[in-house]
Amino acid sequence: MHLWEKGFMPNYWIWTEHGEIDDIGINQMGFNNCGEGGSGSGANVEECDMYDISWEDNSRRYHEMVFDSVGPEDPHVEAKNFFDLLEATQKPLWEGCVHSQLSIAVRMLCIKAEENQSQESFKQWTTLIREIAPEGSAIPRDYYEAKKLVQKLGLKAIKIDCCSNNCMLYRKDDDVLTSCKFCEAPRFKPISDGGCKSKRVPIRRMHYLPLIPRLRRLYALMSSAPHMTWHIKNQRDDGVMTHPSHGEAWKSFDRIHSDFALEPRNIRLGLCSDGFTPNIQFSKPYSCWPVIVIPYNLPPGMCMKDPYLFLTCLIPGPNNPKANIDVFLGPLIDELNELWNPGVLTYDIVEKKNFVLNAALMWTINDFPAYGMLSGWMTQGRLSCPICIEDTKYFTLSHGGKESWFDCHRRFLPIDHPYRRNKNDFRKNKIESEEAPTRLSGLEIWQRVKGLGKISDNGKWIKSREYGITHNWTKQSVFWELPYWKDNPVRHCLDVMHIEKNVLDNIMNTVMDTDRTKDNEKARLDLAELCKRPDLHLRHVGDNYWSKPKAAYALTSEQ
Repeated sequence: MHLWEKGFMPNYWIWTEHGEIDDIGINQMGFNNCGEGGSGSGANVEECDMYDISWEDNSRRYHEMVFDSVGPEDPHVEAKNFFDLLEATQKPLWEGCVHSQLSIAVRMLCIKAEENQSQESFKQWTTLIREIAPEGSAIPRDYYEAKKLVQKLGLKAIKIDCCSNNCMLYRKDDDVLTSCKFCEAPRFKPISDGGCKSKRVPIRRMHYLPLIPRLRRLYALMSSAPHMTWHIKNQRDDGVMTHPSHGEAWKSFDRIHSDFALEPRNIRLGLCSDGFTPNIQFSKPYSCWPVIVIPYNLPPGMCMKDPYLFLTCLIPGPNNPKANIDVFLGPLIDELNELWNPGVLTYDIVEKKNFVLNAALMWTINDFPAYGMLSGWMTQGRLSCPICIEDTKYFTLSHGGKESWFDCHRRFLPIDHPYRRNKNDFRKNKIESEEAPTRLSGLEIWQRVKGLGKISDNGKWIKSREYGITHNWTKQSVFWELPYWKDNPVRHCLDVMHIEKNVLDNIMNTVMDTDRTKDNEKARLDLAELCKRPDLHLRHVGDNYWSKPKAAYALTSEQ
């Protein structure tokens, strides 16, 4: 009855009053100072130290007693199968050998890939090694046997047929279709020999690597499981951000979803995607789009390492999927919804317990064009800024003919900043009195996009009448299917690497005065209209002849 009326103690997920020891340290729990701990303000130092020692000893005894009576849990079925298979492959090749069947198979496959060996060459090497090794050794006989052994411990990839025009995936109820339900493009290549027994070959296919088994594997290995609660044990309040868990977006999500935050083993995820050409430079253009998911629970030195960058979707080319990238993200969104509610049963090798694992996608990280593909806000045209939205200060350069947002940044400064009243160093004879545009919350954006069509419902982008006039929304992004997406204060982030590269390229070309410099004649004509910089204006030197003065920031050949 007391629990029904009062409930559990808030944030009491480490049972310090029932014998469990906090890994953060006993001194941080309030027992290092009797005056501050609430158990008596007049105690001397000796009494406090004695209390600390007795409390720690009793805690250890209680912890051992509870653990001995309950004992560790057996792993769930999938985890148990993995551990049994791993144990079987860890047996030495022969008695006294330092290598196991698994280690030698992985080593041989790595050498084959690095040296580009053929399967026949691989088989000859394995035959020679087996002849040298003692009789009855467990060395793989050929490439097929080595690959089969490693595949048992690996994580499967799912091949999903997709429309050649990126309209849909042939999965779930659509798996029985033989043509696209939107554009009616055929699913399979025509059978050349006309036989009915030939296997149907799809025209296009994507690869999906399920996320849930990879997240479970993080808690099945001692190399990663102890570090999955790093984010809760290394909080900082000194204003220095060294990990996403120190940021306001993470803390805001925890405040809104307190039940999710109570379990420190729940995983926060980030997503990134970009196109690249896997073939050589002079081959036919081909754009492939991998989608990578990153678990942020790990320390900064681990979460960005290759083993923890989970490739989930491999979107085939040859063309950019553009807004239809939502079609290929469907399987991932389904898994993310399952990870949010109800969660998945996972075995924690550190605690020797099964628990229900939940996960949440915090944000995406992309360059600016991919930002528009994932968010649904087109990053082209006069309304391309996703922050200002319709409250933009866009204008077109009269000579350059390009869109420009020059001098729109001053309204983001404090209202009393001297730059706001500067008429000489920005746009001439102009002061800035407007305030920065109000940034919309996730709920406000959801109210705007919930009436838009989904790519998965239409197979393509259907342009609305208001597009480009009052808004730049192209679709209702697939991420809005996540029930918590509107609660994320930061949903899409820009990749700093692309921004740094583009800015540095333009600066270098301008300073070095190369052929690709942005400081051209049209830029000087626009500058004369907008700014008070007479030393950079073009000078008339004769009939139809103009001279472009050398800028102070441009280097000469001698310099």
